[in-house]
Amino acid sequence: MHQLLQFVRQMTGRFHSDAYASISDPKQLAYIRDLHREIKKRDVLHIPFDELRVVVFDIETTGFYPYKGDRILTIGAVKMKGDHILNENTFYSAIYSDRGPSEEIEKLTGITKEQLVVAPPIRDVLQRFYQFVGSDALVAHHSSHEKQFMKHANWLALRTAFHHRILDTSFLTEVTHPGLGLHTLDEYCDYYGIINQQRHHALHDAIATAKLWSESIRQVKQFGYTHLKDVYTQLAKMK
Repeated sequence: MHQLLQFVRQMTGRFHSDAYASISDPKQLAYIRDLHREIKKRDVLHIPFDELRVVVFDIETTGFYPYKGDRILTIGAVKMKGDHILNENTFYSAIYSDRGPSEEIEKLTGITKEQLVVAPPIRDVLQRFYQFVGSDALVAHHSSHEKQFMKHANWLALRTAFHHRILDTSFLTEVTHPGLGLHTLDEYCDYYGIINQQRHHALHDAIATAKLWSESIRQVKQFGYTHLKDVYTQLAKMK
């Protein structure tokens, strides 16, 4: 039931008039207002899978708790239409920090202080990222991690709420393979035979997640589902 409620919240996000109050740049304010209006207009539940445009993304962070001081190090993303990965449409950026990651995180991700001190500030990175995403829905693997960091970073850097929907890959895999018991991206990649060129690199993990989403889209279509509303309805029956 928890995941079903999460799905409903993803699909039915609401916008608040005070969300723009602290944005002082008129051009930025106009862009964000237009973007939020476009997001509201898009009913992703009823878009046929073949026409559904999403941006699959991944972040690398210093830890798991943004409200306890952990921060985003890099963001990577790739665009998709239906089950097709648009490999020429990618986004990747490190984010400025005068502090390097811990030795453990550096070893895991390969991200160094030298890369971070020459990177653009998070405000610029987020603005470029949202220009790349436009009004498309976002997709992430086990998206709660991405969502809490994006909400926190959005407020700190832009002083506005995070409004994009984030679809979790598990909503499709739960329908196609109920009770499979997989959790990590590595486990899913092994199961589906997906090759990840560089694990714990935001762009490569985003591309691997896109391959998982692509495979899941193909499978739900074979099961006879035509759009996300079909998946939502099936999940409601399974709970």
